[in-house]
Amino acid sequence: MEQTLNFIDRKAARHAISDSADWSVAAVAALFDLPFNDLLFRAQQVHRANFDANTVQLSTLLSIKTGGCEEDCGYCPQSAHHDTGLQASKLMALDEVLAAAQAAKDHGATRFCMGAAWRSPKDRHLEPVIEMVRGVKAMGLETCVTLGMLEAEQALQLKDAGLDYYNHNLDSAPEFYDKIITTRSYQDRLDTLGHVREAGIHVCCGGIVGMGESRLERAGLIAQLANLDPYPESVPINNLVQVEGTPLAGTEPLDPFEFVRTIAVARITMPRTMVRLSAGREQMDEALQSLCFLAGANSIFYGDRLLTTANPQAAKDRALLARLGMRSDA
Repeated sequence: MEQTLNFIDRKAARHAISDSADWSVAAVAALFDLPFNDLLFRAQQVHRANFDANTVQLSTLLSIKTGGCEEDCGYCPQSAHHDTGLQASKLMALDEVLAAAQAAKDHGATRFCMGAAWRSPKDRHLEPVIEMVRGVKAMGLETCVTLGMLEAEQALQLKDAGLDYYNHNLDSAPEFYDKIITTRSYQDRLDTLGHVREAGIHVCCGGIVGMGESRLERAGLIAQLANLDPYPESVPINNLVQVEGTPLAGTEPLDPFEFVRTIAVARITMPRTMVRLSAGREQMDEALQSLCFLAGANSIFYGDRLLTTANPQAAKDRALLARLGMRSDA
């Protein structure tokens, strides 16, 4: 009985929180500056008011079209501007994608995300992706795609196909953005997010830390995300995976506690979002991942690969969750 009441209380609290909070960069920076234990305590309070503290959402990400991207993002091995040894591939066939989605579902994933390395999809690209979305949706999985910049009509087509989430990351604070990308403006990203919102698709939008940015610039990224109206339903926090041949290879790694702080600040400023541990988890030991869960992360990418980089294997993830007394949302 008590457990049921607690669930009802959490549900009521989630609906009582406004999405219109105005977070200045200074206010977000002040959260980053809190003593570590105080920050985690506050984040855990917010998390428990809005979610089951011991449940993690499992998402699987499949690269349906790899490499050859026209963008020059300094972190990305899929950029045609960088020589990383990655071979570009054509768009996967529908039956291959559906087989991968079924395997993900069989292993406990509840959301299936499909990523294509395009600057923006052409109509001839979108048609087969729409069939993939329909097929994955028919399996009972939540659907998500990341295809680059979208026009308003393209977003509507994806919505009509049953797309649940569109991923389009801001990557960094506006002040740091031109240090890592020159082929697409910050406003381009915001415009795509606007088209997605207007089409009625949920937004998955986060960023990458550990690219050489300052703490204040990390605060600027979180402020940008938190001040979207409404803020994203899903916020992936990526820790830079350094790939030889990209301009950011050799960047000083981010302090692990600073990464945990970023998770905690995201949780506090966006109470009802799914905060996802994304790229870089392969480099995190189990203790660090556990701190991230304590800080408010409640979603992980689950499977053997994350687009083109390694990801902890599914069995290893299940074992860690079991040791922590945590469970998936499946």
